[in-house]
Amino acid sequence: MQRRVFLMAAPLALAGCGDGEAVWAPDAMVERARYRHDGPTALTLYTVNNLGTGNGAHSALLINASERVLFDPAGSYAHPSIPERNDVLFGMTPQVVESYVSYHSRESYVTVEQELEVAPQIAERAYRLALVAGPVPQAYCTRAIAKLLGELPGFEGLGTTWFPDKLMKRFGALPGVVTTEHNENDSDSLRDARRAVARALEG
Repeated sequence: MQRRVFLMAAPLALAGCGDGEAVWAPDAMVERARYRHDGPTALTLYTVNNLGTGNGAHSALLINASERVLFDPAGSYAHPSIPERNDVLFGMTPQVVESYVSYHSRESYVTVEQELEVAPQIAERAYRLALVAGPVPQAYCTRAIAKLLGELPGFEGLGTTWFPDKLMKRFGALPGVVTTEHNENDSDSLRDARRAVARALEG
């Protein structure tokens, strides 16, 4: 089953990693969706944590460079209007980013956002690396992001890890990181989460 072709094709795990299948959106769809954010060049690490166990469930990296994209390795967030090329989601407008965060922030999960402004050349390097990093196998989301970050100047000390909460702590210790937690009390129902994404992006 392909991911991110139709919203209902999202995998079973609400906050975990998806199937890691190859997806390649058409050129025309990607071109229509491209979004350049006027904020500072930055890397934003998203970590989805299980409130019951305290363990991390998923990692993703928002990259604001020459365009703003989301590297969501083996992720489960999906909508037909958001083109993907092997784990890179295009068209990351404020509305789409908000929808992504809300999708993962559930009754049992908190989404931790850690933003770090970086030099334009570092953001662009991250962007280029993300474009060729996928598709990422299931459960490799954090490892893929840690590998990407480790190839950037100033991030070599983060090391590699399989665990989202460990990468979150290491990233959060970098100078200048601004951390925000997103908590929502809506149900853990996949159907409800998908409907919320549809309402946000189609309403």
